[in-house]
Amino acid sequence: MKSVTPIRYLFSARAIQQGALLLGCLALGASSALAADFQYTRPAISPEGGSGFEEKPGWSTTSFAVAAANPLATDAGYQVLKAGGSAIDAAIAVQMVLTLVEPQSSGIGGGAFLMLYDGDQVHAYDGREMAPGAVDETLLLDADGQPLDFMTAVESGRSVGVPGTVRMLEMAHEAHGKLPWKDLFEPAIRLATEGFAVSPRLHQSIASTPSLAEDSIAAEFYFDADGQPLAEGTMLKNPALAEILTRISEDGSSALHTGDIASELVARVQQHPEMPGELSLEDLAGYTAVEREPLCNDWLEYEVCGFPPPSSGHLTVMQILGMMAERPPIETAIHEGIPTVEWLHPFLEASRLAFADRGRYIGDPDFVEAPGGNWNSMLDPGYLASRAELIGDRSMGSGGAEPGNPGPLMTSWASQPEQPEHGTSHISIVDAEGQAIAMTTTIEQGFGSRIMANGGTGLAGGYLLNNELTDFSFAPTDDEGTPIANRVQPGKRPRSSMSPTLIFDGESGDLVASLGSPGGAAIIHYTAQAMDGMLNRDLNAQEALNLPHAITLGDTVYLEEERFPEATFRDLQGLGHEVEPRELTSGLQALRVTEDGFFGGADPRREGIVLGD
Repeated sequence: MKSVTPIRYLFSARAIQQGALLLGCLALGASSALAADFQYTRPAISPEGGSGFEEKPGWSTTSFAVAAANPLATDAGYQVLKAGGSAIDAAIAVQMVLTLVEPQSSGIGGGAFLMLYDGDQVHAYDGREMAPGAVDETLLLDADGQPLDFMTAVESGRSVGVPGTVRMLEMAHEAHGKLPWKDLFEPAIRLATEGFAVSPRLHQSIASTPSLAEDSIAAEFYFDADGQPLAEGTMLKNPALAEILTRISEDGSSALHTGDIASELVARVQQHPEMPGELSLEDLAGYTAVEREPLCNDWLEYEVCGFPPPSSGHLTVMQILGMMAERPPIETAIHEGIPTVEWLHPFLEASRLAFADRGRYIGDPDFVEAPGGNWNSMLDPGYLASRAELIGDRSMGSGGAEPGNPGPLMTSWASQPEQPEHGTSHISIVDAEGQAIAMTTTIEQGFGSRIMANGGTGLAGGYLLNNELTDFSFAPTDDEGTPIANRVQPGKRPRSSMSPTLIFDGESGDLVASLGSPGGAAIIHYTAQAMDGMLNRDLNAQEALNLPHAITLGDTVYLEEERFPEATFRDLQGLGHEVEPRELTSGLQALRVTEDGFFGGADPRREGIVLGD
């Protein structure tokens, strides 16, 4: 595991660059009390628009910084850091507020991957959801043995995995926290009790998910008396969540995984009216978060540390960037804020090759053997160089990218067919003592399984349950009967694309950056492009996050709509790419260490901001 020199920053006055739009997003009267006396002060915050592209200035801070997907959540983390809390303390406060204000993306009913640098070592905490013990490989098949329709599976009890976020945060807090666990829930409990204004993004998410109204608890909570989505600005209280979080704050993760709250969660899954699931009380009580060995790999003059399988994120990001690094330097990668075709073509071709390997080899390491017995075989420089040689002047097109052979396998796997992936939120934090985190957290689809649980409180509201089991391959084998690495198995964690990333100077070992994004499988492209922009193209964190997106999962190329000139479409098509415009709503957060402290960026496509002193 990586060991580097601790980083120390002087605590100084708050210094945040911001535009007039964000002036109302600062905390008012945040406590500067000692850690043991943390008291949350409700801020005056109105999140900006939740769709389209809205310019953000980037933020400079000198001592610490927190970046998250909603201003209320960012502010909760800021107040924890201001009171002397650690980065993991702040992350817990941020996550609990996100459960309330961004319920469509993450929460206590889901899972997360956490990368944590303690000033000496890098740690990787796995809170990924897990398949119930009673499922088998037919979980996502219909009565005729064919894969279920994707959304039919999502909106059912079958899609719900055993949640792991709270157990994982508890494990990390026990090792690296400073403030009492109970105090970190105060912001979310206060906001849930007193109410918060429904943001534009939350309103739009409800409006675009009419099936949410088919769940009785969600219908009563997120829709008005006429069955319409709650309007922007509606003051929404969540007394059920306040009660659940209060109990977790007092009794720890056991309050969610055992007892009345767990019983009600299981009932909601097992009593689904159309397609019940197999989740049990034993599954909840037996869930264990795992500390895994992080993957730290050289790239340019940096060491990049990311999450190992069951995440495919780090391996696939680093394959893409590694193949790009093996090719001749690109003379002009960005022109007037737009990636050039000279850069886009090899990036997209490297993505095809990396996703071919991803679909063949990566799965839960407790069930799937790494090629050659080591996941780093997929990032071996010689292997990446051989893969880079496959990138020609024209696109290899749909189906043209085949998996490589990074090392011998104990078992032969079939390639997983492409299927949708969605969801998530990202948090990046660095505290005044140099502890840094990158955490990507999810319930998968918008509003997860569309099943809401209230903990048996009898109160309005609650939290959403994940649909993470649809991240498994629906088909367990290919047409020849060869098993797929990411097939459903009891107790298995589904493959993820989440890519929480910590970057260090390759020579000094000093922290350079923390970043990550939501976006399903496109998380990989978003993170790779942001890294390339920040560390290889001399862009600051905000400029890198502003770059227009381009992705491919192996066939069609999608360019972020209304962000590229027609010439880009035409030139890529001339190279053999099938190209379509699409809304590509990333949710990148990034913190970059500077000579004076930090410069942070928040994705202009979502509601996030950066705060710090």
